[in-house]
Amino acid sequence: MTETETTKRELPNNADPVVDYTTAAARPGTLRGDASLEIQTRQAQQLVYGRRKTEDKEHITGLVRFGMNMKRVWASAGRNDPYADWALLRIEETLTQARKKINKMRQETEQLLENAAVGVEIDVAHSLEPVRVPLQFANAYGYMGAYLISDYDQLVCTILTARFIGLLPSNKSTKSLHNTATLIRHAFGLSSLWKFTLVTRNDVRNNTPMALKAKEAMSMMGELPQKIIDGSKRAQIAPEISVSNVTDVGEKGTEVANSDDEK
Repeated sequence: MTETETTKRELPNNADPVVDYTTAAARPGTLRGDASLEIQTRQAQQLVYGRRKTEDKEHITGLVRFGMNMKRVWASAGRNDPYADWALLRIEETLTQARKKINKMRQETEQLLENAAVGVEIDVAHSLEPVRVPLQFANAYGYMGAYLISDYDQLVCTILTARFIGLLPSNKSTKSLHNTATLIRHAFGLSSLWKFTLVTRNDVRNNTPMALKAKEAMSMMGELPQKIIDGSKRAQIAPEISVSNVTDVGEKGTEVANSDDEK
């Protein structure tokens, strides 16, 4: 066998032998990209950096800490932690619901501006010096939080414009902004309810000491739903469960799958 024939036999990944070794063996590096969030209002900016706990004020989870929390939740969901999977599902649903409510309110306020008066055109106010916040998160949830803040930022601009030109009373606009900001704080705050425990679905099924400790630590989250325990319900955006951690066996003796069919 010639040297050329030997090289072609050893091409990685069963590559077609018509290609050269370098083409088949070289691997692209890690993907990198830049992302940022443009902030127009102080109200939205506050939701980015949150607030530390003081003697007279409670801690508020901002976007930055939310992203950090979600990195740990995501990693643990991939290690078969049912509480982490449940946290992902609850947070995903809460983020989605909050975006729908905020965008509905923005559309209603924009309609007010459009119907202000015949012949009067009103542009939504914007910042002359917006703040650009760099975004670098370990998974999709941090970016989903950023989308929510961006929606809220646009809502604030629209509501403040409507208030300034007399289409919204001050008390109503203040209440609307407070209520929508609360939706975001609640969504971000859910990420702080989850605690790192190393528990797995197998622990929960067998009611091991690890499971009992996890249940106590996660008491704020309530009782784990059965569909979360058996893995039949997961967030639409969730990590694949590591093969090394899929050792659980369900009630019917079938291994719990980690495919998209679980979601």
